[in-house]
Amino acid sequence: MDATSRKTTQKLVKLAEDVVAQASAGRNPAVEVPTRSLANVRFNEKKRIIELGGDKQKRLFFNVAQAKKFMQTFLVGAACRELIAEGKTTSIRDLYYLTKHTLGKTKQNTFEEQEESDPIIEDLEVTVDALREELHLFASNKGNLVGEITLVDSGDTIDARRMGSGGWGVPSIVEADVIQFKRHEAKFVLLVEKDAVFRRLNEDRFWKKHHCILIHGGGQPPRGVRRLVHRLHDELSLPVYVLVDNDPWGFYIYSVVKQGSINLAYESMRMAVPRARFLGLSSFDKERFGLPDNVTIQMTEDDERRGKQMLAYPWFEQKPWRREIERMLKSGVKLEIEALSSMGISFITDEYLPKKLREGDWLE
Repeated sequence: MDATSRKTTQKLVKLAEDVVAQASAGRNPAVEVPTRSLANVRFNEKKRIIELGGDKQKRLFFNVAQAKKFMQTFLVGAACRELIAEGKTTSIRDLYYLTKHTLGKTKQNTFEEQEESDPIIEDLEVTVDALREELHLFASNKGNLVGEITLVDSGDTIDARRMGSGGWGVPSIVEADVIQFKRHEAKFVLLVEKDAVFRRLNEDRFWKKHHCILIHGGGQPPRGVRRLVHRLHDELSLPVYVLVDNDPWGFYIYSVVKQGSINLAYESMRMAVPRARFLGLSSFDKERFGLPDNVTIQMTEDDERRGKQMLAYPWFEQKPWRREIERMLKSGVKLEIEALSSMGISFITDEYLPKKLREGDWLE
């Protein structure tokens, strides 16, 4: 068992021992769970990340409203401890079935749906201060990587320069005991929103011409991709550039990569990249690069509402970002990255990105 697994096991054991000690002392057994709500989330101006506050809620055993969740918390904790002890991992879907059973001769189940077990996993993460991946749980793989780096995945050497058209599939668990970085010639990491754009850049060997690591997250990057990008930036000191659609949802994807998300505020320090740079698409790119009017898409009411909400975010308070969002809202239209193809199938590879990088045309 590696050091991380031993440390996580100790945290799980201590959680159980504390409850046993309370019961032995004749007290109502309770566990304190940090409150995962918007009211307990704040933006750390100094670190430039979203963080969870200090509010906690008690989960009591002798409480009709809380007893079931109390039991579920320790069922999940026990299952995770067993996985770690056996050196195995499993999906959050499998964990649901592993911990689901009928209580005695009743018709009550420990869990009725996975929608019950998933929040318990998140509660356990934040309670023992351990990543879900450190609890040996994973989600479906999503995202691919190619570029100037050699890494080791579960003992297998992966040369990301020889990954064909699809790239190396980024696993859900990318911690140092699973993924190690070896030789690299990369100067930066380019995270793109869409698989289609990733495939264009890969086919054109953008990563080879510009000595970078190219990665996509299939829309909103999953935890594995965000954690891997954080590690590449933190451990290899590689700048991170983000390429997303020019709409409120693309801007939101960038903000999650940069500051973290409200839902996972308790993991921002291990996932967010505060110095990540927004490379595009910019609200000013249509005029700057002469894109035709017919590639624009009319913004919806949801788009406009989301854009206005973003103006209130503290991490978008800088004047350059306000100009970006206000320009998008004023124009009433949005642009997908693929709109650049109207200028030529490889315009993004040969002109758009090289010009942006050469001129330092990005936002932070």
